[in-house]
Amino acid sequence: MTTPLGTLEVLDRGARSVRVRRATRETTIEVALTLDGTGRARVSSGIGFYDHLLASFAHHGLFDLELSAKGDLEVDEHHTVEDVALVLGAAFAEALGDKVGINRFGDSSVPMDESLATAVLDLSGRPYAVIDLPFRGERAGGLPLQLVDHALESFARTSGATLNLRGSGRNDHHLAEAAFKALGRALRVACELDPRRTGVASTKGSLG
Repeated sequence: MTTPLGTLEVLDRGARSVRVRRATRETTIEVALTLDGTGRARVSSGIGFYDHLLASFAHHGLFDLELSAKGDLEVDEHHTVEDVALVLGAAFAEALGDKVGINRFGDSSVPMDESLATAVLDLSGRPYAVIDLPFRGERAGGLPLQLVDHALESFARTSGATLNLRGSGRNDHHLAEAAFKALGRALRVACELDPRRTGVASTKGSLG
């Protein structure tokens, strides 16, 4: 299957669930995602703090997520962080299908001690990201913090989401974690089915 990130192999598909795989010379990534889950997450990217952020994202979004990635970490973390986000976004797009009946929009604000993050998104099919997370340092654990913005932009690109995510705080760990929790909660709302909606939430009649 050809997607905005190239060839994506769909290994299995269910009702609002999917398992996908993508392999390149730089990374091999497999993602199993269930939208209507319980927040169960098993994540292994080789970057501990990234795993922590993604597990928090799934837990608070109530998505069941299994993610395994093998990347060229001997080069640096960039390819792995980017490609994980791209494949995860593509998995959401695949699991949502034609988006019939979903809320489409979602927003959430999450505090973590002194930090606060707010995510507002639209599953419009028009990828766009505005990210404002003022990190103070260069790394949190094994994750270069400049890659957080890039990961979120990559996720928006392949999920087809318009994403605005802003935050403030003094502790980089708190700020990054609040951001991923806010994204998970906002996405949960956007993905949920509206019992009053019989078609798609668009006057155009489709969410491309």
